[in-house]
This record gives sequence, structure tokens and C-alpha cells, in this order.
Amino acid sequence: MMRMKCLFLLCLCLVPFVVFSSTFTSQNPIDLPSAPVLDTNSKEVEPRSSYRMVYTNRGPYGGDIYLEYFPGSIGRPCPDGVLRYGQVGPKAVRLNTPSHGVYEEQEINIQFVILNVEKCGNYTIWKVGPYNREARLKTGQQDSKSCFKIVKSPRLLGYELITCDGALVGTMGQRVALVGNFSLDFDFEKVQD
Repeated sequence: MMRMKCLFLLCLCLVPFVVFSSTFTSQNPIDLPSAPVLDTNSKEVEPRSSYRMVYTNRGPYGGDIYLEYFPGSIGRPCPDGVLRYGQVGPKAVRLNTPSHGVYEEQEINIQFVILNVEKCGNYTIWKVGPYNREARLKTGQQDSKSCFKIVKSPRLLGYELITCDGALVGTMGQRVALVGNFSLDFDFEKVQD
């Protein structure tokens, strides 16, 4: 009899756990940031500092990302081309984020650092723009097409860049554009401001 009472009391104690266990999960409701983006010195990339985006392939297809005029746009007051493999034009970029750090898969804006800020400063933000049937990256004022994310490369060669919609960024010749495969693997190398 005593044994039955103990079992009954034990069951009564366990009922609330069984009833309420479906309302609780083991998932953390706090949205924690992912891993910080690191530069070539293994230091965290700072949003207000300047960096070169260096292509991890240092062979014949290597080169840095730089700002230059697209062919046919030389008459414009500001360069508008995001290109790879050149030795001309500004190469330093800043990553604009709403937080104090730069993290993988965080929404960011990328902006070239240029000397004539008064003239072209607002027109150096990267964005996706149409070009024939391909979507090339260009610069201009910030809009809905200027949102990017940095993700770790699956080939363990630095990082890849995707749009906030998930489209992969790579190269078509010298032009930086949206691609189906063969991403642009790069690292951040800090430069003096």
C-alpha cells in the first residue's frame, strides 16, 4: 500500500514536466552572431578600417579587387566598375555594418575608399546591376541591391561573397559578377587609413 502511494505521488510530480515539456525546446532563442571575419593576420575585421580584398589564388588568375571605369563609361564623373586583376584604381574597401564587428553571414554594404569623397563618395557602394544577360557588380548609391554577406569558402581558401538573396559572386573575365559556380575566394588584408 505504501508503495502504491509513493508511485502515485511520483506520478503526480512528473505530470507537470510531461505536460509542459512540449512548450520548451533546447534551441537557444537568442540569435547569436556567427564567427567573426578575420583578416590575413588572423585579427577580426573592423567595420571602420580599410582593407584590400586579395584573391586567394595567386596564380595567373589572381589579383585584387579594385575600382575602375567599365569600358564605355569613361566619360562619367565617377568610376563604376568592380573589377579583379588590375593594378590601377582604388583597392581599399570598408565594410559598413550596423554592429561593432563584421561576422560571417551578416548583412553588410561594401564601399570603396577613394580620395575625392566630395565628388564620388556616395557612388562607391557596391551593388548588383544588369549588363546584357549577366548581373555584374558595379558601384553607385546604396539601394536594395547593395546588400552582401561574407561566408567561409567551402574550399578553405578564405571567404566567398554572396548577395543577401543568396546569389554567388565570382568573376567573368575581369568583371566581378553573379555566377553559378567558381566563386571569388578572397581574404581581407588591412591597409593604413
